[in-house]
Formats: sequence, C-alpha cells, structure tokens
Amino acid sequence: MTRIADDWLLRAGVLRREQLSRLAQLGVLVSGISRLVHMLQCERGASNVWLCSQGKLYALECKASRALVDENLAALYAILNTQVPMPGSIVCERIASALLCLETLAVLRDGVNAQSVTAPQAMEHYCRMLRHLLGIVPQLNDSIDDPHIAGRFVALYSLMQGKELAGQERALGAIGFTQEFFNDETRQRLVDRIDGQQACFEIFLSHSDAEIQNAFYLNCQPDRDTERLRRVACTRQPAADNGDTALNWFALQTARLEHLRTLEENVIADLMLEVDKRLHCDDGRTAAAEMVDDPLAHFPDKPLLPLVRQQAREIDQLSRQLASLRDTLEERKIIDKAKSVLMTHQNMSEEQAWTALRKMAMDKNQRMVDIARALLTVKRLWQITPKE
Repeated sequence: MTRIADDWLLRAGVLRREQLSRLAQLGVLVSGISRLVHMLQCERGASNVWLCSQGKLYALECKASRALVDENLAALYAILNTQVPMPGSIVCERIASALLCLETLAVLRDGVNAQSVTAPQAMEHYCRMLRHLLGIVPQLNDSIDDPHIAGRFVALYSLMQGKELAGQERALGAIGFTQEFFNDETRQRLVDRIDGQQACFEIFLSHSDAEIQNAFYLNCQPDRDTERLRRVACTRQPAADNGDTALNWFALQTARLEHLRTLEENVIADLMLEVDKRLHCDDGRTAAAEMVDDPLAHFPDKPLLPLVRQQAREIDQLSRQLASLRDTLEERKIIDKAKSVLMTHQNMSEEQAWTALRKMAMDKNQRMVDIARALLTVKRLWQITPKE
C-alpha cells in the first residue's frame, strides 16, 4: 500500500510541476500583455487631450505613445510566435479576438489625426482593445490548484483591472477638463470608474503581502490634488484656463498610473518567483507534500475533516473571486453587442447607444447587462429591419 501511495504522490508531483512549468512560460506572455496595455492606456489618454483641444495640446505625446505601443505590440507578436501550447481553447480564442481588435488601431489613429472621431468615440475604441487584451489573463490559470499561486494570480488580475479603470478615469477627466465642461453622463462614468477601482484594489490587497500593501498605500493612492480635481469634475464645472487644469489632471493621474505600473511589474515578478520556487523543490515527493500542505503532517493532533474543509473553502473563495472578474468581462461583451445592435438598426452613434441602454436600465431599475441581454433576445426572436 505504501508503494501505491508513493506512486500517486509522485504522480501528483509530476502533474504539479507540469502546471507550474506551463505557468512559468506563460509569465512571459503576461508581462508582454501588461506592457502593451500600459502603453495603450498612455496613447488613449494623450489622444483624448489632442482631440478635445482640437490638436493644440499633446501632439508630441501622441506621437511618442504610438511609437511605444508599436514597439510593445511587435514584442507581443514575437512572444506569441514562440509561445508554448496554450492551456486551452478559450485562451486561444481570447488571443485571436484581441489581435483582430488591435488590427483596427491604424484606422483609429487615422481618425484621430484627421479629428474625424470624437474623444468619447476614440476612448471607447481604445477601451475595447484593452478589454480584449486583459480578457486573456484570467484564462491562463485555469489549471492551477495551488492556493498560494492562485491567490497571487487573483491579486495580479485585480490590480490590472483596477489600473485600467484608473486609466479610464484619467481619459474621462482629460475630456472634461480640456473641454472645460462635464455633462451628467461623463460625471456618472467617472464615479463608476472610481468605485470600480476601489473594488478591484480591495481584492488585490486582500491577497497581497505586507510589503506589496505598503507600496500600494505609499505610492498608488490618489493624492490631495487629485482628490480636489475629482471633486471639481463630479460637482461643478472647471474654470476656463486654456487647458492648464487639464494638463495638471493628466500629469497627476499619469504619475499615479506609473506607480501602479511599477507595482504591477513587482507583482508579476513576485508571482513568477513563487512559481519558480515551487517548481524547483528538491523532488516530486517533497514538492507535492509541501504544496498540498498535508494536514496530517502539520496538524497531527487535529481532526482531518475540518482542515480539509477549510482548505477547500479557501480555494473555492479564490475561484469565485476570479469567476466574478470573468463575469464582469463577459457582461461588457454583452453590452457591446447590444450597443452594436442599436448602432446598426437604429442609426445611433456608439455614445448614443450607450446612453440609451443606460436610460432603459435606470427607467426599469435593472442592470444594464440585463437590458442588453433582453435586447439581444428580442433581436433573435424578431428580425429587426435596419432603417434606410
């Protein structure tokens, strides 16, 4: 019996090393996505300032950010060309969707250069690209059953999501401060992004060690000037000052995003270090014993069942948190499809479609995603004839 148990323990060690080895290789892909996302966030913000100022501000910043996006996009292509087999078909589909969306970047840039698109339209286009890229990340850890690694992965993805919402806050504020006017819709979207950041960062901090938490509280919280400008944006109209406040807002938010980017790099490095540490344990038996955290070995006087249940609850909690983040991405995709229906069949602009969905949700006291699902259901049941 001992030999059979040893065989299964060794088999568990082999499978676990395969999982960790695959994740170690996928870490290169995560880093590449992270770098490209950051530069696209920079290009999005600079483009908003450029468009809202009618080409008077941030021309050089637009050019520089585009060059860095192109550089990091080429690096991502190189990573994908040499990447090991992916852990599942969903990952491959997410990568394909992201690459297809990125192929529209040149057309978007032409529209920005010609000022034939509005800042909200350009922002939504950039946000769509970023959603596709970020949607790849949570699919990379489907096979992880080590709670320590899973927790770090949840922390990383939550940080990346929170950083993207902070980037959207910067872009929305850039629109309002450059135009020297905030409408009710922009204000509500700002509030949504601020609230969303908080939720993501709370999950991130709950799965981070004290050193990472301290770095976040020290460098990544909005400072007093940012909070003051937030209050202006959400409660009153900014003063006319030839774009000075817009540039100040953009600089403050950019500094915060750079700190978040540094923290993100550290979290990725910490995750990969932990993977490498567990991957290079002395042997399969030792690795398996350590990673399952054998209750009988560490708590010989305690009943086994409560300990197993506790460990199962911890893993289940991590899984539910990651599933919640995935659900958020799926809901955004449903809303995008509903907007496309309104744009195609009701001759609405993207902004008008978003406003219409939001108004229907508010009028019926329902979530926007539920309204979007209902609209898509109606479209499937009845053929909607496009307007001539």
